[in-house]
Amino acid sequence: MKLYYSPGACSLSPHIVAREAGIPVDLKKVDLKTKTLADGGASYLAVNGKGYVPALGLDDGSLLTEGPAIVQYIADKVPGKNLAPANGTPERTKLHSWLNFISSELHKGFSPLFNPTMPDEAKKFFRERLATRFAHLDKHLAGNDYLLGKNFSVADAYLFTVSNWAPRVDVDLAPYKNVLAYRKRVSERPAVQSAMRAEGLLK
Repeated sequence: MKLYYSPGACSLSPHIVAREAGIPVDLKKVDLKTKTLADGGASYLAVNGKGYVPALGLDDGSLLTEGPAIVQYIADKVPGKNLAPANGTPERTKLHSWLNFISSELHKGFSPLFNPTMPDEAKKFFRERLATRFAHLDKHLAGNDYLLGKNFSVADAYLFTVSNWAPRVDVDLAPYKNVLAYRKRVSERPAVQSAMRAEGLLK
């Protein structure tokens, strides 16, 4: 399988999950500004017409896009790793709920803050909105090691990835002690460190 990624982008989430799962992937670095592949300059748009990462090239030649779908696909390849609850269970529905929350309320909440043309007043609105979402997370994590309780799941890889963006866009996580403790817990996982090191995010 080929994982199309950009260092530190949301593609870090399936990269972490692949390493947690013990599934080797062929990393294909993408320059998101030029929409080209780093290993020769070929057009990334020819691979994924959406132009963004992640994308997962499957061994049959097909392509899977959208991070929440990709991480579940990888997790289901190795059910014994317990990276996602079994399909059809209430626990799997809870996983869907968290993946949707991260995607719609956090990921898309951060996106405008990376836009240099976004007015400061608008950025203030998005930071305040993110603050309410992190407050919700902080309350949940007061009694849970991970989003689904005691066990790390694909949702944690996604939340860790998105929350990494906070210092880059002046989102202060200091008020959320449980979120900070959670981030430390996730950051210490060997697969997380391995993925970040491979992307040049850690020395």
